[in-house]
Amino acid sequence: MRAIRFEQTGGPEVLQLVEVETPSPGPGQILVRHQAVGINFIDTYHRSGLYPLKLPSGLGSEGAGVVEAVGDGVTRFKVGDLAAYNGQLGAYADYAAVAAERAVKPPAGMTAEVAAAALLKGMTAEFLLRRCFPLKAGQTALIHAAAGGVGQILVQWAKAIGAEVIATVGSEEKAERARELGADHVILYRAQDVAAEVKRITGGKGVPVAYDSVGKATFEGSLSSLARRGMLVTFGNASGPAPAIEPLRLQRGGSLFLTRPTLFDYIATTEELDESAGALFQMIGSGKVKIEIGQTFPLAEARRAHEALEARETIGSSLLIP
Repeated sequence: MRAIRFEQTGGPEVLQLVEVETPSPGPGQILVRHQAVGINFIDTYHRSGLYPLKLPSGLGSEGAGVVEAVGDGVTRFKVGDLAAYNGQLGAYADYAAVAAERAVKPPAGMTAEVAAAALLKGMTAEFLLRRCFPLKAGQTALIHAAAGGVGQILVQWAKAIGAEVIATVGSEEKAERARELGADHVILYRAQDVAAEVKRITGGKGVPVAYDSVGKATFEGSLSSLARRGMLVTFGNASGPAPAIEPLRLQRGGSLFLTRPTLFDYIATTEELDESAGALFQMIGSGKVKIEIGQTFPLAEARRAHEALEARETIGSSLLIP
């Protein structure tokens, strides 16, 4: 089968398309023939070495497709089922052998493309909004990168909850998309002072929560946008890792809270995985959350996909199509 591999960390140029042996499912595993592979910012962190991996390595952790074979002891899937998964490295390939207990069945009528575009990003939105900082109707949330894959889902889900959304984006085109998704206010974070705009919009109070996937470039602005006892949920490093912080900075800002969560601690068990995916699929099925697949790339063009992602040229979710 074809697979994307890299032997050293670096820019997109380190990604190589190679031929490798198709895996066989071991006990408790299923063999998935990929119909779509999700592209996520964490893939660029692995490739660059920000999140170190043992090299040489495969890449990608999200895929969806047809179950071609099942290993001993598997009862959760049968051959021919549609399966989607995330969290297992090596998805940038034609096939993957995946632990059955870490995969889910998309609901009837959902395509592999939507499942691969939605699962990791959508479950991220689910745990952020429902469990990390449980957002309530009437509250105001600051959501960065609102036109991106996670951002689009966050905006729609927050509006479905009944919250007011202040969105930040990097361009006028993305601002228009954020408004279409329901954002009440949109800030161009490269051209405007985010904290000043948030304070203006909230009458000087600030927001109870900021969901920040951008990292370094927006970290201080997010902290300065918080209301007293507000929480900064920093969950990504799109512009680079957030800087170190002295605990007294939180006290001076108004007894603030800071958390750096990751999805995999919120879907640590099969039960948590099923609950999170189920909540996401329910939101998609109800029409309250729509998944935008903004761009697709052939598997062989993974390098170009990473270039587009890191240049902020993408909107919504991006896929590799084997």
